[in-house]
Amino acid sequence: MSNSQTPQPIRGTQSLLGEEADRFHAVVAAFDRVRRLYGFKRVEVPLIEPTQVFARTIGETTDVVSKEMYSFEDRSGDSITLRPEFTAGICRAYLSEGWQQFAPLKVATHGAAFRYERPQKGRYRQFHQLDAEIIGAGEPQADVEILSLGSQLLAELGIGGVMLKLNTLGDAESRDSWRTALIDHFAAHRSELSEDSQERLDKNPLRILDSKDPRDRPFVDKAPTIRLTGEAEEFFGKVREGLEAAGVAYELDPHLVRGLDYYRHTAFEFVTDRLGAQGTVIAGGRYDGLIESLGGPHTPAIGWAAGIERLAMLIDAPPIEQIDAAIVVEDDAALGAGLAAASRLRAAGLSVEIVATGSPRKRFDRAVKKGAREIVVLGFADGAVTRRVKSNDAPRAEALLTA
Repeated sequence: MSNSQTPQPIRGTQSLLGEEADRFHAVVAAFDRVRRLYGFKRVEVPLIEPTQVFARTIGETTDVVSKEMYSFEDRSGDSITLRPEFTAGICRAYLSEGWQQFAPLKVATHGAAFRYERPQKGRYRQFHQLDAEIIGAGEPQADVEILSLGSQLLAELGIGGVMLKLNTLGDAESRDSWRTALIDHFAAHRSELSEDSQERLDKNPLRILDSKDPRDRPFVDKAPTIRLTGEAEEFFGKVREGLEAAGVAYELDPHLVRGLDYYRHTAFEFVTDRLGAQGTVIAGGRYDGLIESLGGPHTPAIGWAAGIERLAMLIDAPPIEQIDAAIVVEDDAALGAGLAAASRLRAAGLSVEIVATGSPRKRFDRAVKKGAREIVVLGFADGAVTRRVKSNDAPRAEALLTA
């Protein structure tokens, strides 16, 4: 229990114990297994970045930058931001750490990110993401590979009922002409659009297609779809052919977009109906212009992110961790022998807990409640340590201590 003097957690954060913590780490462990199957290297990038890294990549006019980022001045007067996502920081590292020499570079990471927004089911102000990126690969095969990675991760986690929604944003020429057509279409109905969409019309018109506001739906449903150049059509066709060859099912969604100008070609989301309105569990796309926005050369790239908390809500509860052996010290004179036995068993790879405190008569009962595969009971009689073993499985601890 807590009282008014006890510090409370910051809104939108959480602490995990028991099954919740096990679910979280089951997701991370599955991601680590699958990224190795695809040859993605593990990387770590800073939790803090110069604010301009995100302002220049995510965009000054986006809600993330203007309303949701945790930014502050450090003691040197520099503007620092807690990362709201991974891609920008990874691309910054790609340029500043000399990672270009490894291109095409396939990388994966996971960790905390921060956004100041209204907490809701599966969404927190400190949240955690899985992230996978392929940098320096412009061919459709890279799109197929990263989508296959996401599909296999969901299969590894045993998550069914998820559909890959797929769209293309075309090349620069296709996208620019589509953007102009959308502006013309929505501008004719400006006064009837929601306030958010009116603002997006001036700043980021593609995002109107994402609107969930019922006032916008009639105009979104009639919005012009993208007209692809021959090159963009061919690229998207190869992505679809590759997905079919890899056995990854998908649905086309012409309203699925990424609003920022550096996005090109493939955009996608893995969506479930098991989390209410916020049903996206993996989302990403090809961002061939992002590294240029950071001052680098033209570098094609594609990636996705997934919320660990959301995935953890969708998996079956992991098996409870069971310790291999509990060592019950019934007589304090045998404590040294108990410590030595625990060290020997742990060195052999067994998990061990020592029960050596509290009422000697209740120590065995406490060990039973821990559910250990074996219980080693140490006593003391006639000047010597005694030992008896209660085993539920193959008596590994007994064999090791007897050897």
